[in-house]
Amino acid sequence: MAEPQIRFDDGASYEQMMGIWSRLTGEIFLDWLAPPLGLRWIDIGCGNGAFTELLVERCSPSEVQGVDPSEGQLAFARTRPASRLAKFCKGDAMALPFPAGSFDAAIMALVLVFVPDPAKGVDEMVRVVGPGGTIATYMWDMLGGGFPLDPIILEMRAMGFAPPRPPRMDASRMEALRDLWMGAGLEAVETREITVRRTFADFDDLWMINLKAPSLGPTVAAMESGEVETLKTRVRARLPADTEGRITYGARAHAIKGHVSK
Repeated sequence: MAEPQIRFDDGASYEQMMGIWSRLTGEIFLDWLAPPLGLRWIDIGCGNGAFTELLVERCSPSEVQGVDPSEGQLAFARTRPASRLAKFCKGDAMALPFPAGSFDAAIMALVLVFVPDPAKGVDEMVRVVGPGGTIATYMWDMLGGGFPLDPIILEMRAMGFAPPRPPRMDASRMEALRDLWMGAGLEAVETREITVRRTFADFDDLWMINLKAPSLGPTVAAMESGEVETLKTRVRARLPADTEGRITYGARAHAIKGHVSK
């Protein structure tokens, strides 16, 4: 039987579930990139535009193109203030709909593990960026416990349930990212870890928001009610609340950047 695929079609749900995490990480990522103003950017796998919004707010770009395979996500992205400048179109990370050298910087935010052939995706980033341009990504540490949904996923797996995972989680390893960037002929390659923390109002808030994830919601919906209660008890034990009932925990991403040779 084919492995279930994770589909991101609801931009509003994604914003609550992952968009906030993406913004927290993206702020640090952009501080690290420290790009000059006025660049031409492409945001590959832009989803609902969470990171694209940061680019427009912080980098004064002359152009931003967001590309994603999901019409539902793109529809949400087009409602953002960033759409006054950013353009959003449907496209494939492994076959970008732009000529060579169209941009000064290409970014993937939390995307690479969903690209069936990560090396081809990186090659496409390089193709559409001109000489001296920037190629960068950040991706949750999917194999090292850095994914924001891990506290629930780990307890589900301990109970014998297997929510779908991205097809290329291996591409989230720092060594794998470095190999991809070096293999694409990029120069001045640098890496770093990004750690962020998020606070939920209480357990119900955390539970409701995380179950908007297309990898978790359907799996939990298929469980028996007693199994769901057991899972919630296990997650509560893993993520204890403070005296006000709030729950705070962290996530970790791997980031990499390099330049196209001149």
